[in-house]
Amino acid sequence: MSVELNHTIVHARDNRESAEFFAELLGLEIAGEWGPFVAVALSNGVTLDFATAPAERITPQHYAFLVSEEEFGAAYTKIQERGIEHWADPHRKQPGTINRNDGGRGVYFLDPAGHAMELITVPYGGWPA
Repeated sequence: MSVELNHTIVHARDNRESAEFFAELLGLEIAGEWGPFVAVALSNGVTLDFATAPAERITPQHYAFLVSEEEFGAAYTKIQERGIEHWADPHRKQPGTINRNDGGRGVYFLDPAGHAMELITVPYGGWPA
């Protein structure tokens, strides 16, 4: 068996709020709820297990997701309609727009717990030739 990421825990101020924010934005499903976790399933079998943690214990992390052009378009429309602050760059110097790195599209935004989320349609460095 090759090594694969199965799940990761994402700290949140409110596990349900963050899980629903993420799932709804990307058209995903809540995969289950057990103990302190609300899980969102990604298409490759990985789950993001959102867990409520005290705000002072949340260290903002960066999560980048490779999505199709159609998924990007749908998510970006929701970002704009909801007035979610977003940037073309990770340093937040280009507000309200997207990037076109590596021939694709990309955007950065924060989730309800302050994690830096990134959507890209082409992996860094472009698709292998």
